[in-house]
Parts: sequence; C-alpha cells; structure tokens
Amino acid sequence: MSEIVTPVMDVQQIMKLLPHRYPFLLIDRVLEVEPKQRILCLKNISVNEPQFTGHFPDYPLMPGVLIIEAIAQAGGALLLNEIPDRENKLMVFTGIDGAKFRKPVVPGDQLKIEVTVLNWRSRAVKMQGVATVDGKVACEATVTCQLVPRPSQTAAPAKTAGESNPQQDGPTLPEAAV
Repeated sequence: MSEIVTPVMDVQQIMKLLPHRYPFLLIDRVLEVEPKQRILCLKNISVNEPQFTGHFPDYPLMPGVLIIEAIAQAGGALLLNEIPDRENKLMVFTGIDGAKFRKPVVPGDQLKIEVTVLNWRSRAVKMQGVATVDGKVACEATVTCQLVPRPSQTAAPAKTAGESNPQQDGPTLPEAAV
C-alpha cells in the first residue's frame, strides 16, 4: 500500500509563486522543500495535454524540452519562495548543461522532479534537476537561472510609427551571470 503524502504546496499555491499558467504550468504539487537547498515536485502527465496532439499523434510522448522546463519551474518554486519582493521579479532560464533523456514519459505517468541547488548567488542560481517515473530516471539536466525585474504592469503609451517602446516590446534581459 502506498503512503499518501500531503503536498507542501498545491497548484493554487504554486500559481502564487510562478507566473506560468495552463497549459504551460508544468508542476502540479510540491511534495517536499528544504529551503534554498532542494525541492521535490509532481507532474501528472495526462493524454489531454495540448502537446500530445502533435507530439506524436500515434505515440504521445512528453517533449524533452517540456521536461526540462518542468525542472526549471520546480527550481523557480524553490527560489521564488525565498524572495521577499517576488511579485516584482521573474526567474528566467539562462542555461542548460548536460541534459540527458533516459526514458520516455507518456500519458498516465507521474513525473517526480527533484531539484538540488548547486550554487546560489544573490541574483543567479545553478541547480541539478532529475525527473523520474516509477523511480527510474527519465531526464536529468543542470539548469541556470537569473532573477530579473518584472516588466512594469502599468500601461505603456502608444508608439508612433517607427518608434520602439520597451514596455510594449518586452523586457531586455541581462546575460547569464552564472
């Protein structure tokens, strides 16, 4: 008989930390947290997720880039939980190293994502992520992320012809510091 684990964070609490929303929110629960050190998350893989209509119609397979994104989101949930003014910040990807895909992830699987901090600086973090299904490694990667200011929530003035408006064109993100 399997043990029932009460989540540390449910999806509503996760959405208070992360800016992602369906269909791009890729963690469903946080099962364990060791602040500034480690997090364990769960992603239930469902056949009705939009990526499976094209990847692949006769053999639905979770795209590897989405598994790595789930690793990054788990890391973001760990990191942003420690940032007091997180509503004014975004955690953005700055690098992926050593990504390896070991086992296919298919609908019906439960993906457990464990992320461990390797190096934490004030604005940049390097983390090791391992995603497993039934205790077998499906994917592993080292990811780096950087904390950047969130673009202003205020409405930007309209552009005139040929004029650039950074508030409407999107933020300019700094290069990786890790």
